[in-house]
Amino acid sequence: MTKVLVTGGAGYIGSHTTKELLKQGFEVVVFDNLSSGNKEFVLGRGLIVGDLMDKAAVRNVFKSGDIAAVLHFASLIQVGESYVDPRKYYAQNLISSLNLLDVMLEAGVKSFIFSSSAAVYGTPRQIPIPEEHPLLPMNPYGQTKFFVEKILQDYDRAYGLKFISLRYFNAAGADPDGTLGEMHNPETHLIPNILLTIRGKKEYLEIYGTDFPTPDGTAIRDYIHVTDLAAAHVLALQRLLASSMSESINLGTNKGYSVREIIAKAEEITGKKVPTEQKTRREGDVPVLLASKEKAERLLGWKLRYSKIETIIDTAWKWHTKLN
Repeated sequence: MTKVLVTGGAGYIGSHTTKELLKQGFEVVVFDNLSSGNKEFVLGRGLIVGDLMDKAAVRNVFKSGDIAAVLHFASLIQVGESYVDPRKYYAQNLISSLNLLDVMLEAGVKSFIFSSSAAVYGTPRQIPIPEEHPLLPMNPYGQTKFFVEKILQDYDRAYGLKFISLRYFNAAGADPDGTLGEMHNPETHLIPNILLTIRGKKEYLEIYGTDFPTPDGTAIRDYIHVTDLAAAHVLALQRLLASSMSESINLGTNKGYSVREIIAKAEEITGKKVPTEQKTRREGDVPVLLASKEKAERLLGWKLRYSKIETIIDTAWKWHTKLN
């Protein structure tokens, strides 16, 4: 049984990926400081509570000597906060990644799956965005993902550390089995905020920007079901372990929905109205972001199973109706 380390495995995408890894027969060790993750989301018995900023704690994880690969999800992810406190993002996201990579090299572990972001592209010059698109991130969060990708390229060239960097936007939905879901504090993602508003946990939904050059004036994004994303991470790991070829791969649907379209779909599925309040655009927001999926389909054999927008919202709503 191949043992892998999942950093941030108590978080949203990390926990869903851990579930998929276990289903595919991997032994999984989760390393998470639980600052934003949830202990109850960790399936299996392999949770180690620790912080990637503590290099000694990271070294302890590798002492068994039998970890074959690392999937790295742990990072700060709020674009708005990264504008307000860029130092926090550069320190946390970069130093933690460097600590992890350095300890991997010390331990002789040279297979790395990186949870990146289509934020590395900045304002798209073509839609859907291909992997060859220039990398011009517009916010500190995107810059940290960009810098880690550059570090990985140098570590590959100099030390033979092989990686697959997966770039995606807008993970959404919940585990179709109902075991796992999305729970951030604060919650910044659109679909859970819509559902929180429907449930009366928020007074209204903020719509940030109604003057984008899109058909209804609101931003268009690519929404991918979290279980499809998790499956892609497992496929990427299997490819990396078999081929030792470094790659950067987009994970997208080639289809986008505006904020107003998502609200309308949620109202249709739940049968409830969503009170809204219009706000000005957030700094760094672009009108349309769609990531191409052709390379992922070709190299990984990836197939979307749950990423119809109706399925995304329905699974998220079922998850939310289980919560208090």
